[in-house]
Amino acid sequence: MLALVLILGSLAAAQTVAPPRQMTYVDSRVVLYPAPDGEPLSADYTLEVNGRPVPVYTARTADPPFDYLDHGGTYSFAYFDFSGRVTLTVRSSRMLQSARIRPLSRRIKHSLVDGYTTTITLDEPANLSLEPAGRNRPLLIFANPLEKDPPDKSAPNVIYFGPGVHEPAGGVIRLKSGQTLYIAGGAVVKGAVEVLDAENVTLRGRGILCGSAWPHLKGPARRLLGLRSCRNVTIEGMILRGSYAWTLVPENCEGVTIRGVKICGGRVWNDDGINPVNSRRVLIRDCFIRTDDDCIAAKGLNREWGDVDDVRVERSVLWCDRARVVLLGHESRARHMRNIVFRDIDVIHFVQSPFVLEPGEEMILENITFEDVRLEGVGQGELARIRPVINQYMVNKVPGHIRNILFRNVEVTGAPGPYAITVENYDSNYRVEGVTFENVVIAGEPLRDGSPRVRVGKAAAVKVVPRER
Repeated sequence: MLALVLILGSLAAAQTVAPPRQMTYVDSRVVLYPAPDGEPLSADYTLEVNGRPVPVYTARTADPPFDYLDHGGTYSFAYFDFSGRVTLTVRSSRMLQSARIRPLSRRIKHSLVDGYTTTITLDEPANLSLEPAGRNRPLLIFANPLEKDPPDKSAPNVIYFGPGVHEPAGGVIRLKSGQTLYIAGGAVVKGAVEVLDAENVTLRGRGILCGSAWPHLKGPARRLLGLRSCRNVTIEGMILRGSYAWTLVPENCEGVTIRGVKICGGRVWNDDGINPVNSRRVLIRDCFIRTDDDCIAAKGLNREWGDVDDVRVERSVLWCDRARVVLLGHESRARHMRNIVFRDIDVIHFVQSPFVLEPGEEMILENITFEDVRLEGVGQGELARIRPVINQYMVNKVPGHIRNILFRNVEVTGAPGPYAITVENYDSNYRVEGVTFENVVIAGEPLRDGSPRVRVGKAAAVKVVPRER
């Protein structure tokens, strides 16, 4: 049933009603979407925006056989669009006195109404995690900007999924050149998307593309959202939930923009968030990524597809439950992986080394920048590992080369810990050349030359520039 749209002059006072399932609420500042019948909602939280109830969905972590992992259990998420200023009211099944809102860098506070109810004021879009007890069963809040110019569902070349649960035939949606896939707010599409040898393709909407019905590595397509040999592709706004394998993967692509995408993963191994594979001119901006496996891993799987070049990740929030936040170099036999920038990034949860740069197979990894990056730690042993390697993922068992790596304005807050940085040549032929740490602050301590946190092996070239006072 299509949602009925109500135009509201003003939003009503707070109501204690069940989340809407068949209604889209719109006024000049706020758009709230329905939850489809049959979609289980959270038992942990309710959410209201300016007094209107918002559906709160769930995402699983650590499905069998990975249930020995403690990722904090099933978590909740909600989404809406707005402009101006709004007030959120959250009711929780757990006490909220000690709750924190991440990223902490946003400095967003909440005001307790009682032990189980709190309010939050927002005046700009944000991807947030409200956490009563750290990473255990949080509420993710995806407060989006107002959507501009959604497509006409009757227009040529538009594949449109309106509010409701949809199960595409065969489990796969395949797009061609010039087509637009639109998953509307209030829609849950159970399936995968595949785009092959196409150009000028758009995938957008506020709804959910869901892979949770499939076991590990047994989905209807290789990726939950896979692009191969495509040009000029835009992916915007949608939520990708519960992938069974790598989640969003451009392979051998040119000109891919990924904006405002939210990835709610964590239920299986190999659910990497966004993996640019042998692709060029890839922009990832304003995204939220939670995964069990690597959040972002650039790879060069096929030497004949060409280099990985010009990848930018900006203004995004990253959360990794088990593997690496950023992995560059594994499973890579391209000639070059270069010109990759991570800028204005919040890493709100990580377990092992968040930054791993380990090229092999003669690949040159060069011109990599991490700038304005904030990490919230709990005393981890390692922060970064930068070295050529030989590992089990390689076809040709030879190391690679590393050149021109910059960490600038990087800060680790939270519990004290080693947060060690390893920089090491493989030998005199496979070297690390030109690694700079500029204004890196770890647990309140500026990184300086000779710091025991920086472990330089086999005469690797490292420069440390402390913060100017």
